[in-house]
Amino acid sequence: MKIFVTGGSGFIGSYIVQTLIENNYEVTTLVRNPDKLPELYNIQGVSVIEGGFEAKEAISQSLQDHDVCIHVALGWGETPLTMLKNDTEFTAYLLETAENAGVKQFIYTSSTAAVGEIRPLMTPQSVCRPTDLYGATKAASEAYILGFCSKATIRGNIVRPGYTFGNPVFRGGSTQPDRRFHTLVKNALENKPLEVIKYDGTQFIWAGDLARIYLSLVQTEENRSVMHGLAREFVSWEQIARWIKEITGSESEIKVEDKGWGADPAIFDVSYIKNRWGHSFESEQRLKEHIEYLTTVFAASTPS
Repeated sequence: MKIFVTGGSGFIGSYIVQTLIENNYEVTTLVRNPDKLPELYNIQGVSVIEGGFEAKEAISQSLQDHDVCIHVALGWGETPLTMLKNDTEFTAYLLETAENAGVKQFIYTSSTAAVGEIRPLMTPQSVCRPTDLYGATKAASEAYILGFCSKATIRGNIVRPGYTFGNPVFRGGSTQPDRRFHTLVKNALENKPLEVIKYDGTQFIWAGDLARIYLSLVQTEENRSVMHGLAREFVSWEQIARWIKEITGSESEIKVEDKGWGADPAIFDVSYIKNRWGHSFESEQRLKEHIEYLTTVFAASTPS
């Protein structure tokens, strides 16, 4: 089976590529910046197409002999129209092009941001009420996919990752774009205060576990399914700060700002991936490994 992946040089995309090739799939990946992850060119079973969303002819030709299209790459914009053009419009183009090329399945990387407003329990069926343009464009793309695939030949499925973390999966690769782990570890090594918000946290998921959801989708016949890609347990940033102090041996003070947030965490329902494939992810051990990795990286770069 041949699989086309957009954004294979990015953080989540690189984990998906690795998981697919470890399971003997052939991968073609669209890469905007070939210098971002040169290691992709050295991996057996991976073909690289250089170009961004504007490389429509190359994309169309590549999709002709592929079975699955996994869309990970993110478009961005500062206004409603630019976000629509740079992300949702390309998603619709890619979906229709994949259908015309005979691709059997389209897997879209959405986000829990599509759900938007926080509620005590958020299920894949909860009404999307986005609170920013990023969530809005993800929700819009989801609607196009669900509507199109209700009558098309191609099957379309949607994964909503939450906070995804992890070490670089390939040499020269990246970690998660959010820098809070980095800031906290750096501050701990310098014995500076570790500042967090009381009751702030989420269902952190390790990128390797997230990639297993995509692998499960590739191997099954799902259509028009929406699922949350998260671990099952809620972990607070205050707990992470305590782990960082323990792992680094820091004397930093943990400063907890009380913004009046409630003690009961808002939870995303992950029962779909458990009931369908038995995925029930824990994050504690991987979080500690990530802290250890960052500790080693930053300690090595600090002048003695």
